[in-house]
Amino acid sequence: MCECSARAKMSEQEQQLVKKKGKTISTIWKYFGFQESDVEQNKVQCRICYQVVLAPHANTTNLFNHLKYNHKVQYDGAIIQQKADQKDARSTSSTTSSQSSIQDALHRATAYATSSQRHRDITGAITFHIAKDMCPVSTVSNQGFKQLVNTLDKRYAMPSRYYFSRSALPALYDKCRGEVERDVASADYFATTTDLWSSRTMEPYMSLTVHYIDADFNLKTKCLQTAFFPEDHTGQNIAHGLREAMAAWGLKEDKLVCMTTDNAANIKLAPEVNGWMRLQCFGHRLHLAIENAMKDPRIGRAMGLCKKLVSSFSYSWKKKRELAVAQQQLNLPEHSLKTECPTRWGSRQAMIDRVLEQQKAIAQVLSSDRKTRHLSLTWQDVDVLEAINKSLSPLVEFTDTLSGEKYVSVSFFKPTLHLFNNSLLAVQEDDTDLTKSIKKKILDYLNDKYDDAATQELLDMASALDPRFKLKYVSEDNRGSIEASLTTEMRRVMRLMENAPLETAAVPADDTEDAAAAAPKKKKKGLGSFFKATVDQAAEPQPALEKDKAIALELQSYLQAVPLDAEEDPLKWWRESRKFYPRLSILARKYLCIPATSSSSERVFSTGGNIVTCLRSSLKPDHVNRLVFLAKNL
Repeated sequence: MCECSARAKMSEQEQQLVKKKGKTISTIWKYFGFQESDVEQNKVQCRICYQVVLAPHANTTNLFNHLKYNHKVQYDGAIIQQKADQKDARSTSSTTSSQSSIQDALHRATAYATSSQRHRDITGAITFHIAKDMCPVSTVSNQGFKQLVNTLDKRYAMPSRYYFSRSALPALYDKCRGEVERDVASADYFATTTDLWSSRTMEPYMSLTVHYIDADFNLKTKCLQTAFFPEDHTGQNIAHGLREAMAAWGLKEDKLVCMTTDNAANIKLAPEVNGWMRLQCFGHRLHLAIENAMKDPRIGRAMGLCKKLVSSFSYSWKKKRELAVAQQQLNLPEHSLKTECPTRWGSRQAMIDRVLEQQKAIAQVLSSDRKTRHLSLTWQDVDVLEAINKSLSPLVEFTDTLSGEKYVSVSFFKPTLHLFNNSLLAVQEDDTDLTKSIKKKILDYLNDKYDDAATQELLDMASALDPRFKLKYVSEDNRGSIEASLTTEMRRVMRLMENAPLETAAVPADDTEDAAAAAPKKKKKGLGSFFKATVDQAAEPQPALEKDKAIALELQSYLQAVPLDAEEDPLKWWRESRKFYPRLSILARKYLCIPATSSSSERVFSTGGNIVTCLRSSLKPDHVNRLVFLAKNL
């Protein structure tokens, strides 16, 4: 009974022992505790034998000694655990201190000097980002952007927004303008586009883009200006403004091959006043041809109804939701309806095509609402829309293709018109009367507008100098005159080549010895050298008859060569073949640089619209011109 009561008492004491208050580092406290009633924890008691051990101020030496002499097994385990904990603590402390020191060193590092290369590189990259991505200069003051830059490089101290607007961006503009001036000055021939535009604040601007093919047969496009044009937009004022712009860039008018513009009366008059060749933008002409074909009383009701039902879905989230449900029920593509842009005929065709695709889903949604039932299409409306879609859908890709500025486009003019007349817009047996009427009106309009002799000759020359087409799309009656024009142009090129001064480089007197040392050693004459023409003989001018024979041979050799595949790049072909056709290759650079549309100027104004936003509507015209120039040319 005594032994059982003793064990019960010991168990009760063990339950009453509590841990030491506060943070305990040593493992020894796993074997010692305090009575729960000892609030101040003055008496340390062993958890094994429950003996009270003196440990003033929580000194652990007596506690280790108690285990050492009374509980050897527990003592050995405590010592091993203590050493392992100390080793881990030292390792963690060392790593933390080293990392802290690196971070502190970075924080305490001196900022880059403004004259240092690293500071200039980062500042230049930020300036490029602002200009190329059309960001407001205030971006550098935004907290998020500052934090981004600080995270990337803590030593970089970003300049103020005023530095970027007054120093960095003007310096970048001057540098970029100098590069563009040098590139444009090297062009033997060039073409241009121009247009007028009003900004969000109704400030008028006039654009000017230049297109040329460099000596290595790369097609280049440069935006020269988006100049403030406050004068009246008369043809004479526009002509004067264009002449001043070309003079400011050092462009000679005799090198201008053609100017591509839209069909506004004042824009059409400007090149005529200056005596420049003008090409009508194919995109605008096709748009006007389609607009002319749409002037049919049978089309008005169906088109009006189509626009109204599209608007009813565009401005109602509930109808959009119901349309999505109907599409799932009818297993139709989950496409949204498209709205029409009045200045883009392709958007009209896209709207009609989408309405016809979703016709059943639209009818299901409209029939469930009494207020919109009157918008449902009748079978007559569907027939009209199908006739329009059948006529216009084959033409969609041509506008986009001819609007490119990174590849030759003007030589596609005649092939495209030929394809329209003989295939895409040719009357088919299954065509309805409305479809036939639309096709005929489009063809008559285009054929009439491009029927003048000067335009036909320009397009024939461009097509003839494209190795993919040559004289294939030139009419039989005009082939003789085109060959004669090519021959005349080649004679003129030959005269220019003969009169071109030889490029000589003077050697400074101080470099005479170095030049002599670097000169290659004289080679021993071989047997073939006796059969070579001397330099003087080669330099002698050829008789006129020999020149004409050479020109005729070059032209006939080109025309009789196998045409290039239609998918191949004509400029690459000319780059590789110019040594065989030295005169024709120069003419190819002259005529193939002409853009078929004035889309380049339209893109300039799209860039201007992205810069002169509602938050940046107070930008000065000079700043607008500078920012558009950088965004387009960087």
